[in-house]
Amino acid sequence: MVALMSQKKLYECTVIINGGLEDDAIESAMAEVRNVITSTGSDIDNVLEVGRRKMAYPISKQTIGSYAHIEFNAEASVIAGIEKAFRYDENILRFLIIQLSSPVLEMRKRVEKYSVVIGSPEDQISEEQQNAGNE
Repeated sequence: MVALMSQKKLYECTVIINGGLEDDAIESAMAEVRNVITSTGSDIDNVLEVGRRKMAYPISKQTIGSYAHIEFNAEASVIAGIEKAFRYDENILRFLIIQLSSPVLEMRKRVEKYSVVIGSPEDQISEEQQNAGNE
């Protein structure tokens, strides 16, 4: 009888790193996040570092966070280990790992097809300030 091989599934991880850290420390924390994911035998497909943003509410007395989204392929058995490592990292304020199932991927394609990316409110404010300064 052939043993069933564990099949890798597609996951998305959103991480908020303490935005009060220096740029080098944030880069180091992101490298550690990547290292934790790849050390489990997972493959990182895409990393989108959004950068520093004002959070909706303070987390651990911090109001600024550096956001990143990471898509990776992993076996379901390693997710708990990744979450445990993130939980004990003092530079990570919050994280969320979700499995990207077929319905979620289909919805994402439809949203990308029919929507326009507007950006964050902070981006709009800075554009308005720049336009006011040019007049």
